[in-house]
Amino acid sequence: MGLKLPLILGTSSVFRREQMERLGIAFQAASPDFDETPMLGESAPQTALRLAEGKARSLAGRFPEALIVGADQVAWCDGRQWGKPMNLANAQKMLMHLSGREIEFYSAVVLLNTVTGTMQRHIDKTVVVMRKLDELHILRYLEREPDAVYCSCALKSEDLGALLIERIESTDPNALIGLPVFRLVDFLKNEGVDVL
Repeated sequence: MGLKLPLILGTSSVFRREQMERLGIAFQAASPDFDETPMLGESAPQTALRLAEGKARSLAGRFPEALIVGADQVAWCDGRQWGKPMNLANAQKMLMHLSGREIEFYSAVVLLNTVTGTMQRHIDKTVVVMRKLDELHILRYLEREPDAVYCSCALKSEDLGALLIERIESTDPNALIGLPVFRLVDFLKNEGVDVL
């Protein structure tokens, strides 16, 4: 087609923006307008993928000739979905509950070409086993990582949150931060954008 489409990252997450910046390619971040409430009976991977797709599609009207990246992450533990605590008290309770447990993180990424209407989709599963934590360790962690309250399960794994983890099983270490970069690079290449 000969047309080089601008790349739009549909997120309000500073963490995903930082991940994209590390790729060294030009992009614009735009906050999507999409309801992120899980639907009744929806599995964690289904929620993550639906939200990633919804975020990308919500920006299509604003960017009718673009490549739009949508991403979302949902955590699953003890038979329920876990989100972002959003405040210190919730983060403390959440981390105490998740202490010593296994958590499944489902990180979805999509790439929507608003010219052709094609959408590439992927869900990455990361299994995290948390260390046994006590209240003092949790409090110290949250004092040193105040932004962790805006992370799924209050786990800012790219920084001090790594100290809360005993083991990770993953095919893409970037996915736990929120953006499955390995697959995104493939999606971009399919659209003629070679990151390297």
